[in-house]
Amino acid sequence: MNADVLIPLMLLIPLVGAGVLLLPLPWLRDHGTVRSYVFLNTVATFVVSVLLAVNFKWSDGGMQFTKAAPWIPSFGLAFGFGVDALSLWLVLLTTFLMPLVVLGAFSAVEHRVREFYMWLLLLESVMIGTFVATDILFFYLCFEFTLVPLYFLIGSYGSTQRLKAARLFFLYTFTGSMLTFSGVLYVAWYNAHESGNWSFHIAQLYQAAIAMTEQQQTWVLLALLAGFAVKIPLFPLHTWLPLAHTEAPTAGSVVLAGVLLKLGTYGLLRFAIPMCPEAVVAWAPTIGVFAVIGILYTALICWVQKDIKKLIAYSSVSHLGFCVLGMFALNTIGVSGSVMYMINHGLSTAALFLCAGMIYERYHTREMRQFSGLAKTMPIWSFFMVYFCLASVGLPGLNGFVGEFLTLMGAFVADGVLGVGYAAAAGFGLIFGAIYILFMVGKVVFGPARVPAVGQAATNTRHGHIGDLNMREIVTLTPLAIACLWLGLFPNPVLQSLEPSVTKLTSPTSLVLAERKSLGNLSLAEGLPEHTELSDKSAIHAFPVGRVFGTSEIVEKVPDTLFLDD
Repeated sequence: MNADVLIPLMLLIPLVGAGVLLLPLPWLRDHGTVRSYVFLNTVATFVVSVLLAVNFKWSDGGMQFTKAAPWIPSFGLAFGFGVDALSLWLVLLTTFLMPLVVLGAFSAVEHRVREFYMWLLLLESVMIGTFVATDILFFYLCFEFTLVPLYFLIGSYGSTQRLKAARLFFLYTFTGSMLTFSGVLYVAWYNAHESGNWSFHIAQLYQAAIAMTEQQQTWVLLALLAGFAVKIPLFPLHTWLPLAHTEAPTAGSVVLAGVLLKLGTYGLLRFAIPMCPEAVVAWAPTIGVFAVIGILYTALICWVQKDIKKLIAYSSVSHLGFCVLGMFALNTIGVSGSVMYMINHGLSTAALFLCAGMIYERYHTREMRQFSGLAKTMPIWSFFMVYFCLASVGLPGLNGFVGEFLTLMGAFVADGVLGVGYAAAAGFGLIFGAIYILFMVGKVVFGPARVPAVGQAATNTRHGHIGDLNMREIVTLTPLAIACLWLGLFPNPVLQSLEPSVTKLTSPTSLVLAERKSLGNLSLAEGLPEHTELSDKSAIHAFPVGRVFGTSEIVEKVPDTLFLDD
């Protein structure tokens, strides 16, 4: 198979699959047939993504398999796509999780089944489109359209407050996205003003944005943060997430935690850091403060939670604070750890939501005070629950440890940006996280056996039974458990594959840091003003960066074609 068709196939398979579910076909009247069809569709998408990974040159930090379909050429509008190591790993995370989401939802949805799976497939297509877009308008369309399927998944299939949760989710994220779009349009206008041609190609907008003044970059950075920080969510823009997670159906919670929250961190790394290097360096300490506050504040909130899904939801805010902290350390070790954290959080937290959903299907309650000693009545479920909790708190040997260690180390060695204080404060978040997660485990899994009274709804066991996990549920959780163990024991292949792309994306900020350090040394040695700025933006290329942490290569300058596709 020609590798150039793999990305379009990944986009089209779930999109066409969603369209088929809208057709009045006789075989789609059976719910079991619909579930099997959707599961096979998501498996096919995963197979295509694996083929893409096999054909990918992991030592190359640039975009590969790039293509563009012109839309309105006079305004530079096109649907361009391609992948680098960063986007490919997140695509693999998406396509890996979706079959498990579908499999886990077999017994959870009994009404409007076709509509439910149609929204799931449509959501998968636009999530993949967000990660593979090389044209910023294509990225924004996919990024924004993720709101629609999830809005209907929460509003139609959620719990008692589902409409409130869906509206809150939509208003928060849509408002932030509109501000982000204004920043993107400003960069495109600036590029057209300077070059005379309209273009929305991400590589060209990189170079245009880098040529801006620090004040202009600051406004662009704030606009990008408005949308991406809400999506992460970064404190104090996190208040929509706990309600959305709590009220969403299990499949919605898994997709939201596993993939959709990563759209925000991906957007910051793909756009904010390379586009606005001077503003990012100036604002990194402030953003780091918000990340640390989010880590500690939401960890303390988790201590008093009585709803198991709400506890896991707040833990996501705390965990993604580590992700943002490592990203704005602006060094290779911190940013690589941040991407590793995205992947690891997507696996372990998605698994925790699946475990919580399996309990909710049986007893129709999320209150931890109604459960106790499930290790005696549900030993298989208890094994998976403890396992994924240990992965979430960062037990060495499981996946969570690698990302936490690297993000903290990145912040620790980030001289001139973050530093020891940030790492030390965030380190307390690890302790708090272990406390609230282990407290939940001790309360729910161990102790005297106690379960809620089983109502009539829970006794309808057409797809399962009241008791331990059935084979379908075990098959759903096992791949996640294997992935957590593999990434914990063998993280080097992922980290090494990420290094070229991470180095490339952080080169502009590395050069700004080197420039400021050089100017600082000059000001001390020759009496120059402490805040002297270079009059010529192109002079930034004259400052050597030295060795990038974690690689033996020496970066001496940023060539004009740094951000152009290979």
